Amino acid sequence: MKKFFCALLLCALCIPASGAVSAQGAVVMDADTGEVLFEQNADARLPMASTTKIMTALVALGEGNLDRTYTVKAEYAQVEGSSMYLREGETLTLRDTLYGLMLESGNDAAVAIAGECGGYGNFVQKMNDKAAELGLTDTHFDNPNGLPSDTHYTTARELAKITAAALRDPVFRQIVSTRTYTVGDRTLSNHNRLLSMYDGAIGVKTGYTRAAGRCLVSAAERNGRTLIAVTLNDPNDWNDHVQMLDAGFAQYEAVTLHEAGNEITTLRVFGGDVDSVPLLAQNTVTAYLLPGEREKIQTVRYGDKICYAPVVRTAHAGQIEYRIGDKVLARDTLVYGGAALLPAEEKSLPERILDRIFGET
Repeated sequence: MKKFFCALLLCALCIPASGAVSAQGAVVMDADTGEVLFEQNADARLPMASTTKIMTALVALGEGNLDRTYTVKAEYAQVEGSSMYLREGETLTLRDTLYGLMLESGNDAAVAIAGECGGYGNFVQKMNDKAAELGLTDTHFDNPNGLPSDTHYTTARELAKITAAALRDPVFRQIVSTRTYTVGDRTLSNHNRLLSMYDGAIGVKTGYTRAAGRCLVSAAERNGRTLIAVTLNDPNDWNDHVQMLDAGFAQYEAVTLHEAGNEITTLRVFGGDVDSVPLLAQNTVTAYLLPGEREKIQTVRYGDKICYAPVVRTAHAGQIEYRIGDKVLARDTLVYGGAALLPAEEKSLPERILDRIFGET
């Protein structure tokens, strides 16, 4: 019995009170809608260490031509801290360097990317310009790698917004979800443990300096929804992220948007024996929604606005799409729920023969 109560006490101590986490700043955000599901001191300006490199990658991806090659300069190879171990004189592509940036958290990769994308100073300015474009007011970059600087900072909330923008780029998603990547004689390994310890994890970036403490940005997908978790200066970041993401996904509920056979709308028919036909849903469609999201859903129908007889029942009639902002929650095929025939005098000879044999259809 004593052991049992000791175990209960240990469990209680491991569970933060009232959902709190160990971080100095934290947030959980829906990547597609920007909805905040959890926050803790989310607007405090804090150093972010190598999570800076999310913005570095975002800006570099915007430059395009990722397969162009460059020759590593001495100043690229001599940067302190974490490294992908660039060697002076070797030739790499920008794409390879981005993998070194995000998997091995290479400070050398960050400086190389900046140098090859307009020069160090210009690149850092592009990072700050991108922050302004995203509407961020509590973020400032002094370098592309996250090494300590008094005026190099962000907030948990704004770092989540940067990450949401980056995740809209499919190349970024591919890079941060990659476990290992080979560049020449190097094998780069992703430092993000959540890729193997959390169901649905897709990245994103770790970071650490003495000044910033342990920093972590993670993202995961479940049931068509993507969440971003951010912690700044968090000694228990891996466990906190598991708890934060689980609690975030638990807030979504399965909601049936329509059932198979439901009438979605009607379509006007010209030249037929009826004026309109119903359009029916082909499948039952379910989406995972937060409380209050149902009222925000917009529907978009793709297909003809009118049709001409003859119309065949169950034929394809376009698609219905459910959205919240730019986020597509679900799609379904529409089919004609009725037939529209040509008037008898306009029927073709084969149709008239069939009518004679089988009766009017």
